[in-house]
Amino acid sequence: MQDHTVTIAPAATGQVLRFAPRFNLAMAFIDRHLAEGRGGKIAIRTATEDVSYAALAERVARAGNALLRLGIPRGARLLMAVLDGPAFFYLFWGAIKAGIVPVPLNTLLRAADYAYMIDDSACAGLAFSPELRAEIEPALALARHRPPAVLPTEGEDGSLAALMGAAPAALDPAPTGPEDDGYWLYSSGSTGRPKGAVHRQRDLLVSSQRYGVETLGAREDDVFFSAAKLFFSYGLGNALGFPLWVGGTAVLMPDRPTPESTFAAIARFRPTLFFGVPTLYARQIAEFAALRPDLGSLRYCVSAGEALPAHLLEAWRGLTGIDILDGIGSTEAAHNYISNRPGDVTPGASGRPVPGYTLKVVDETGAELPPGTPGRLLLQGGSIARCYWHNPKPTVVDGWFDTGDTFRADPDGTYTYCGRSDDMLKVGGIWCSPVEIEAALIEHPEVLEAAVVGREDADGLVKPEAWIVPRRPDQTEPDEIAAALVRHCKTRLAPYKYPRWVHLVPDLPKTATGKIQRFMLRQHPPLAAGSDFGRIGAMR
Repeated sequence: MQDHTVTIAPAATGQVLRFAPRFNLAMAFIDRHLAEGRGGKIAIRTATEDVSYAALAERVARAGNALLRLGIPRGARLLMAVLDGPAFFYLFWGAIKAGIVPVPLNTLLRAADYAYMIDDSACAGLAFSPELRAEIEPALALARHRPPAVLPTEGEDGSLAALMGAAPAALDPAPTGPEDDGYWLYSSGSTGRPKGAVHRQRDLLVSSQRYGVETLGAREDDVFFSAAKLFFSYGLGNALGFPLWVGGTAVLMPDRPTPESTFAAIARFRPTLFFGVPTLYARQIAEFAALRPDLGSLRYCVSAGEALPAHLLEAWRGLTGIDILDGIGSTEAAHNYISNRPGDVTPGASGRPVPGYTLKVVDETGAELPPGTPGRLLLQGGSIARCYWHNPKPTVVDGWFDTGDTFRADPDGTYTYCGRSDDMLKVGGIWCSPVEIEAALIEHPEVLEAAVVGREDADGLVKPEAWIVPRRPDQTEPDEIAAALVRHCKTRLAPYKYPRWVHLVPDLPKTATGKIQRFMLRQHPPLAAGSDFGRIGAMR
């Protein structure tokens, strides 16, 4: 087998992927297309430019050379706070080709979040979109670790664009192997501190083949448009992995997705595959009649990030005649490992296992449960991160990855999501920690105690709900403090994390040891009979 190649061979149990001993992911996703005659084909489309496969390959090489010239050593981390656009591709693939490990970061975070990741990763470089400077510069001031190389993607001397202009247009790939570190993604932990999931060179290719090709049927003539952003494992696969694996075209939009902006992009760029999250689909359905979108180019729509309620699927079908293929994945697994698929859609269920992944549902002792019984979902597959950074334990123990999700395996082979096995919330398709939201609320001078749980809105989508004990209950105007707390959270946290409901109560239910009993809060409304707490006010 030649260097940097992968072969896909049929076998009795399904297709088998075999990697060359020397394998650099950028060669399989970027340089391969020149040898296969796609140099003139458009790889990336945006509102301002199109980028061909030939131009992409050259700019990836220039970006990799620019990073090496900055003194970033092979194997070091490059944090990327970069909006969706061609520069993200140049940095991500340029770093991998140079043997540097790119770490895409959520572009909705605040300075304190970025400072933590700078310190945690001990990164050798930080690249950022100029639009994020207001959070990045304070983060650098807060962080104990100072990355040796800090550069905006464009706009001034020392930017990525300027450095690429002076860098060579050819770069030999770093001599990596398929099991070597390729990239990281940060995932929120139950304590609110993100963990760096360390992915190997092979992982993105495995998920692109198993989910993109073998599940969705992605092909070279497809145009991919993902409302989910590139920093998110779901968006990274949709817009950066799948199209470049099959030789298709990616449509990129840096702005936050709205019904208006996504419908306009579909009408303009004519994608065949659209990737959204349930929150966006709910908003699109609500505004469908007013916007009257042209969706005639779409073959399929895809949903992940959080469970898609059956009524949203049925409403979308009724309006468009197009199925939404719902699925579930994780940062650690690189993308979806359960999914509905073309011609096999079960409303309200996550679907069936993606080829190449093995699942089992177990009880608290690890014993496998019979069909129909909810339990903790364990997973095996070829794209699971090898470990968490700063955690010597692998993500897989005894051959299985514990997803932390509760599922029910139904007799027909479909899997239905029943919720997280802990208190984490998934809002707009992105995990967030109630502990983090509670900490922000408690910073407000009018708050004595706070507890945050998840609650379904009218569309069946989970949003944060806050229960507050005010410092001055006799002087508190419920509507005013509720509105003030929402404003406070919007300035302190990523935008999707603010509580949608705020309840003011005289006390929080607690155990004898003083721990908050969140399960009692989840029972509201109505309040349980005999409860020792009552609602003072609420905001919706």
